[in-house]
Parts: sequence; C-alpha cells; structure tokens
Amino acid sequence: MIISEQLSSIVTEYSDIEIIECLRNRQSYVVRFLSDRYMPIIRLMVCQMGGTSEEARDIFQESLMIMLEKIDNKDFVLTCKFRTFLYCVCENLWKRVLAKKRVAENYLTSRVSTDSNSDFTELADKRLYETIFWDVYKSLDEVSRKILKLYWQEMSPKEIAIKLGYTYGYVRKKKCEAQAELTERVKRHPEYRRIIRSEIMAKDIVY
Repeated sequence: MIISEQLSSIVTEYSDIEIIECLRNRQSYVVRFLSDRYMPIIRLMVCQMGGTSEEARDIFQESLMIMLEKIDNKDFVLTCKFRTFLYCVCENLWKRVLAKKRVAENYLTSRVSTDSNSDFTELADKRLYETIFWDVYKSLDEVSRKILKLYWQEMSPKEIAIKLGYTYGYVRKKKCEAQAELTERVKRHPEYRRIIRSEIMAKDIVY
C-alpha cells in the first residue's frame, strides 16, 4: 500500500483503463487526481449554467458515486473517453437539479398566487423572482436546505433519510415544513412586499 501511494505521487497521468481499475479498487489517490484534473471543467460548466462552486463540488462527488456504481458492474464497458463519461454524468445530473429547481419555483409561484390576490408572475420579472427565491432559500436552517436540495435532485424521502441519517417520517415532515416556510418567507421578503404595494398603487391609479 505504501509503495502504491509513493507511485501515485510520481505518476501524473493515468490511462482510462488504469483510472477504472483504480476506482474499482477504491484507490483514493485516483479520486484526488480526477478532482485536480477535471473539477475546474465541471465547476465552469455548473457556474455557466447558473450554479455555484459549492454546487459544482456536490455534483462532482455525486457523479463519482454514480460512476462507481456503474464501474462496479462486471458488464460495464467504457465506450468513450473517461473524461467525456465524467463530464456527461455531471452535466446530466446538474440538468436534473435545474429541472427540480424549476419545479420548486413553479410550486412556490403557485402557492403564493393562491394565497394572495396578486399573481406573483405578474409582479416581477424572472430575474427578480429568482433572486427573492434564493435569498429566502439561503435563510432557511441547514437541515431544511439539505432536504430540499436533495429533493430537487430527485431523491426520494427514503433515500434522503438514509443519506442524512434521519427517519423517513422526519424527512417527509421536515420537507413539508421547509416548503411551507419557504412560501411564507417569500411573502414576507422586503422586495416581494414592495412589489405588492407597487401593484396595488398601480391598480388604484388605473381604476
């Protein structure tokens, strides 16, 4: 094992076959190599598509877990360059996250519209709405943020419970509470309240 680690500090390049075999054997130095070599590309892709560096790290780590599951299958055959494989997994996973975020935003829009006399989508443009949404999301407690984020990544309550070490019942209850709190905080957000007042004033002038 010591010899293997010493060699890893000397070798700066690995073939695709070597990378796959090292991952199968859970050689941590290859994970470090992949992170150093490809993380900047993944970060650039995620940030260009509206994400953050932290989200890029999460996507990279989750993609590695997905790839490990595939590689562990004895029937697995790499049909492209490993870097292409990694990039595609990361990109597809991030697109799924974005899709979930849009679903969450649409859900919130519907809830706010139902709970007030004004149509939220008519009160602000998409950019301002997203700013309000993510300001509120960041203000939630850490557990709520983690559960909502995993939910947006299409993880089931059972999978979230296992990943975070909570009970299934707690995750379902906390998710509902987090979504409700998200909605209420949006309605109390200063920018949202300002827009509401402006809309009411505009209606008074028109009518």
